[in-house]
Amino acid sequence: MSTREPFHITSRFLIAIFLAFMLIGAATFIFQASGDHPEKAWQTYLINFLMFSAMAQGGLLFSVVMNTVNARWSRSLDTVSESFAAFFPVSFLLFLILFLGSGHVFPWLHDDLHGKEVWLNLPFLFIRDAIGMLVLYLLGLAYLYHSLWFKLSSDSRGGPFKRLLIRHWTTHSPDPDTFRRRMTLYGNLYILAFTLVLSLIGFDLVMSMDPHWYSTLFGAYTFVKAFYVGLGAVIILAAILHLNRQVGFEVRPSQFHDIGKLFFAFCMVWGDFFYVQLVVIWYGNIPEETAYLIQRTMIPPWNILAWTVFLIGFILPFLILINKQIKTMPKAMIMICLTVIVAIWLEHALLLGPVYAPDAGRLPFQVIDILISMGFLGLMAFSIATFFNQFPELITRKPEEVS
Repeated sequence: MSTREPFHITSRFLIAIFLAFMLIGAATFIFQASGDHPEKAWQTYLINFLMFSAMAQGGLLFSVVMNTVNARWSRSLDTVSESFAAFFPVSFLLFLILFLGSGHVFPWLHDDLHGKEVWLNLPFLFIRDAIGMLVLYLLGLAYLYHSLWFKLSSDSRGGPFKRLLIRHWTTHSPDPDTFRRRMTLYGNLYILAFTLVLSLIGFDLVMSMDPHWYSTLFGAYTFVKAFYVGLGAVIILAAILHLNRQVGFEVRPSQFHDIGKLFFAFCMVWGDFFYVQLVVIWYGNIPEETAYLIQRTMIPPWNILAWTVFLIGFILPFLILINKQIKTMPKAMIMICLTVIVAIWLEHALLLGPVYAPDAGRLPFQVIDILISMGFLGLMAFSIATFFNQFPELITRKPEEVS
């Protein structure tokens, strides 16, 4: 009889791979940040911080929205969605670390801001963003705490966090109706905080890099994009767990179809925001706005990147997801969602790259971009694996158990 450990997300083999990714990313970042061009390390760090934080924030939002509208079809997917909250403490710590590289991240530090210094100064920026992210994450974790009460059993499986929660709930005997109301309240507050805090992050950590350009639509564009990639991440994780029969997690074809439709809808919403922002700036023809647009869509090498983002982030998934059958195929959805996530990563590079390398003759991508990104991927995967190690029953229930 084979004694090899099952190959799933909580196996020691995969956790070792996640740790290796983290070490490779950390070593690459430290090596580059301590070298002659530390700015490259910090700029890649910022792109990945924005990207992976958005995936975690948008991933949990799926469960929150489904609970708010009392959707029953998504019950088994909720546990996958909620696992992304495990990245929240890591994301907050990564944001605090970003302060160490502020001199390489914010190009406006020594510029004449023509009165915008009141808003664009480091102490105020980091304080307000840290408070905003802390509120968002605490609301998300409060929602998760109440949600787990309805899902966890008192069996012996799980880690110390589960045992601590079970002991606490056994002592206090919470009322189900009270817990349900509190869960809904925290969920609604999380949705509100998601829109406000993601807008603030978009303004402060992306739009402000070119301090003379502004867009009133950019905040909404930021949180719509976060939900788009969050849905993609939920689909990928659910499909991986579903395809591995050793895990015991199953998703019905109808559930894949429904979340695929939601992903398709936000593909169109993101594409619409992308287009509307472009058209308004184009027809407004205001120099402060058009210069930003021209540099990213008409001047090489950024115009190539802009078309790449539009094609693989919108056109390709739009044309493929029109087909109903594709949405029920886990392997196909993994590939489509991975493509979209790569496109949004490149879109962050498109928004920030021309500020950091205005005279670049070619796209300034290097091997360190991949290696540092691997580190962030390892951090997220390790956080999710740790979550399921603490609460293993969340990925072993069949769809009928939660319907």
